[in-house]
Amino acid sequence: MDLAYPVGKCEYPQAVTREMRGRYIEDLAALPTRVREAVRGFSDAQLDTPYRPGGWTVRQVVHHLADSHMNGFIRFRLALTEEEPVIKPYDEKKWAELKDAAEPAEVSLQLIDALHRRWVVLLRSLSDGDFARRLSHPELGVMRIDTYLASYGWHCRHHVAHITGLRDRMNWK
Repeated sequence: MDLAYPVGKCEYPQAVTREMRGRYIEDLAALPTRVREAVRGFSDAQLDTPYRPGGWTVRQVVHHLADSHMNGFIRFRLALTEEEPVIKPYDEKKWAELKDAAEPAEVSLQLIDALHRRWVVLLRSLSDGDFARRLSHPELGVMRIDTYLASYGWHCRHHVAHITGLRDRMNWK
């Protein structure tokens, strides 16, 4: 198994069907429960274990999910309220080294709970026309928000698999 990409690399589909959109939204809806279950019962030492050699710790992964998804939620809102906004990237590696990334994982788990509740409500309210709105990503170019949504569905599965893969390899029950 590829420890860096346990569910494969992110792929951006050329066209997104309603069924695909529904699966991506379900990935976002399920993340709070899935990530909580993935870290259930972990000690601080386990939370501070890298999920792979040279990778982030489990704690950093949980905080990264909150950081990334806060940015994603705002990017979607910008795309829904502005014409093809240019979104701002951020240095996720530097963010993972900031002092707040050492806080208890529960802080970000609570944030993920609330954020995903709002994000899923928003996504489920959108029309086909809303999903066709576009944003401009400096590294990825102009894309529809339903195509961008695919990356967040993948992101949920990707990082939960990092944690559950480590749990399985270490035989942490």
